[in-house]
Amino acid sequence: MRPFETLSEQEILALAIALEEEDARIYDDFADGLKDNYPEQAEKFKELRREEDGHRHRLLDVYRSRFGDHVPLIRRQDVRGFVQRRPVWLVRPLGLKAVQKAAETMELETKRFYEAAARRATDAGVRQLLGDLAEEERNHAHAAEQIAETKLSEAESSRQKRLFVLQAHNSWETFLVGLAASVGAGISMGFAEALSDDGSLTGRGHPWARGFVCGLMTTVGGLGHTLPYLIANVKTATSIAVAVVLVELGVISWVRHKFMDTPLASAAFQVMLGGLLVFLAGILIGSS
Repeated sequence: MRPFETLSEQEILALAIALEEEDARIYDDFADGLKDNYPEQAEKFKELRREEDGHRHRLLDVYRSRFGDHVPLIRRQDVRGFVQRRPVWLVRPLGLKAVQKAAETMELETKRFYEAAARRATDAGVRQLLGDLAEEERNHAHAAEQIAETKLSEAESSRQKRLFVLQAHNSWETFLVGLAASVGAGISMGFAEALSDDGSLTGRGHPWARGFVCGLMTTVGGLGHTLPYLIANVKTATSIAVAVVLVELGVISWVRHKFMDTPLASAAFQVMLGGLLVFLAGILIGSS
């Protein structure tokens, strides 16, 4: 891996050509991933792709005039200082916000590269081109930021709502995730309870027996709202799972009131608040 400061003017131009080619292909992937659910936004990424192709052609013209037809293969991963890009274009379906953030980051990074390259250029024509491209990449970053803020058409809004409902793709995948979470939580809670004390002073019984019961009940509680996803229809399964969760929260509130001397209203508030926070956390993580 080479430091940027050691690159010659020829190598800087070769790297710039490779960057523009890579960015154009990424925008093409973005457009392809968005075309089904966000066709209007996909067209904007196609336009960005065409502009990146234009940048590459201008760079190639200057390169040929200075150094001939052979362009050495210099990639971003060969030069120290570039940020590694997450391959969000491989995920389907693509999220509009995730794509917008990735595009904005790409353009800002490329802009900084052109600014640094322009400062090191000794040829007036190369320096002018790199400076112009830095300003155009700045405009691209602004355009990428606006893509996700653009008001969706009625058809796109409808598709976005359907996509949100079907984000889990199918009930079986959701069931497997819920099963893994339930078993994992049971194991974690079981060990936590077993290691909390040995029962010799508290009289709470054998630690491993307590851990087994606690872990088992935690797993069963999680499976209660996971089993509905054995139903093929995601909407039906989710409705049943929500009903099961409400019943579970009600039972927990009653147990706290009956056996822990907690006022029923207070127990219900504490349990419902905890459940609401878990639900909100799931929405935030799932939409990221």
